[in-house]
Amino acid sequence: MATRPCLHDPGPFATALKAARASRRVSQLALSLDAGVSARHLSFLESGRAMPSREMVLTLAEALALPLAQRNHLLNAAGFASAYPASPLSSEAIAPFRQILQTMMANHAPFPALLCDRHWNVLEASPAAAAMLAPLLEGWHGPPNVFRLTACHPKAAQLIANLPQLLHESLERLALEHSLAGDDPVLADLIAVTRAAAARHPWRPASRTRSPVLPVSYHTPGGLMSFLSVVAQCGTSEDVTVRDLRLELLFPADEATRAAFG
Repeated sequence: MATRPCLHDPGPFATALKAARASRRVSQLALSLDAGVSARHLSFLESGRAMPSREMVLTLAEALALPLAQRNHLLNAAGFASAYPASPLSSEAIAPFRQILQTMMANHAPFPALLCDRHWNVLEASPAAAAMLAPLLEGWHGPPNVFRLTACHPKAAQLIANLPQLLHESLERLALEHSLAGDDPVLADLIAVTRAAAARHPWRPASRTRSPVLPVSYHTPGGLMSFLSVVAQCGTSEDVTVRDLRLELLFPADEATRAAFG
């Protein structure tokens, strides 16, 4: 077992491991039991008094159920190479998954569909989705991000009929994703900007009875359109890019919206 001579700076791995465990709200004792290591050794790893083997890093990452990108981050912080590839979306390595996603988007036509990365940056948009996003992209600088556009664009309140309720639900979705992601500063920032927007657009339910579904309602030149969202992910790949993809399919929430696409 390698040791570190300086205890003042625990080092990148100890810092990353402690942050990942804290984000999962798991105690040292619980993690040591789940990973099959002694609580004393885990304490040494988190304080920087010991350095892990590659196998130990992977064991702890698996016990924490971290996403593949976060597992690579832990490995890199400990001085090891990444274990999981992160192939470009256009690469041949993930061509079968890309074909599946393209088929799903094509079969979903004429309704809107968005392909996003783990931080909800839009990578591809179907024609209907591109038309819906167009007003929000006017004057927008930077990559289109589903949650950032909703929270920060000055036209969002004009275009999204139920923006206060949508922001409230967005906070719940982002909080869940952040808890599952481990320690992700980008998701944390999305939560912060969405929370600020929710404060500007407060929402209180009309009754204590919650609807089982939340439509997203848009003001369009053709009138009000409402959609229900279904998000699909690929769970059978060990490629970071594939695991991080989110395919959001929007379905008509009422007959008027369905007829508009007829």
